[in-house]
Amino acid sequence: MISRLTARSGGPPGEPRLVGYLYVAPAFVAFLLFGIWPFIQTIGISLTEWRGVGEAEWVGLDNYAQVLTDPDLYSAFLRSFILIFFYSLLPIAIGLLLAALLSRIRIRGLAGYRVALFLPQTIAMVVIAIAWVWIYSQNGVVNEFLRLIGLEGLTRAWLGDFDWALPAIGLVGTWLNAGLAMIFFVAGVQKIPLDLYDAARVDGAGPWAEFRAVTLPGLRNEIVVVLTITVIFALRNFDLIWVTTRGGPGDETTTPSVMLYELGFEARRLGSASAIAVLLTVLILLVTIIIVRLGERGDPEASR
Repeated sequence: MISRLTARSGGPPGEPRLVGYLYVAPAFVAFLLFGIWPFIQTIGISLTEWRGVGEAEWVGLDNYAQVLTDPDLYSAFLRSFILIFFYSLLPIAIGLLLAALLSRIRIRGLAGYRVALFLPQTIAMVVIAIAWVWIYSQNGVVNEFLRLIGLEGLTRAWLGDFDWALPAIGLVGTWLNAGLAMIFFVAGVQKIPLDLYDAARVDGAGPWAEFRAVTLPGLRNEIVVVLTITVIFALRNFDLIWVTTRGGPGDETTTPSVMLYELGFEARRLGSASAIAVLLTVLILLVTIIIVRLGERGDPEASR
């Protein structure tokens, strides 16, 4: 079949565009079946009042009006944006710092460091959450370390503290995503021509000037990718929060995804839960588009 398509194209030897579509067709069909179609069904459910059994009652946009006027939802989105600092901005800053250091020095056994830093990405989130529940417990690593250095007064039940529960979960995201960011940035630094660094040093550029003029522009695409991945993770994160705090204490760690679960699977208000899911999806899409657009605006090659 491919040879027929090539012959019909009448062009030079090689694969025509239609053949390329055939290669991606299986993945595209799977995406339609398991991505687009469930989302369309979610939109339909969000326009009804349904408890999961029986007939659904059409209510139009009432569910959206209800959740958009719910102050708890705004508080939940605010917590998600706070988590963006821990899950995205802080790991990117750490990754850039380490990448800048590696651009000036060469470390033996770099592959081993990469494996160690990327290892958390290969562990199931539930396992990570359970491990950090123990680390943050009254007799966990954090409190034992504070006692060891004479700061026993600072010990607390971190995940049960109203002031510290959200930052504690955020620092888990920092630990998890810092390695991911560094992997991307170290790989990006290695593709930056060494001549640029040599020229900057000949011109007398210090570490900060070298980072700002050479490393940062060279990592623009990697920063966009990491920022997109980590922001999406912060906005949709559920399993880490649910296993560690279940949205508590009170609602101090409740995010839109946790509200969605509570409404849909505990309160059986599937219409309202679906409305939150649609709003969260739209928000993630808009944030992703903004990040990509900003990355393209600052890329001289993309503007050509």
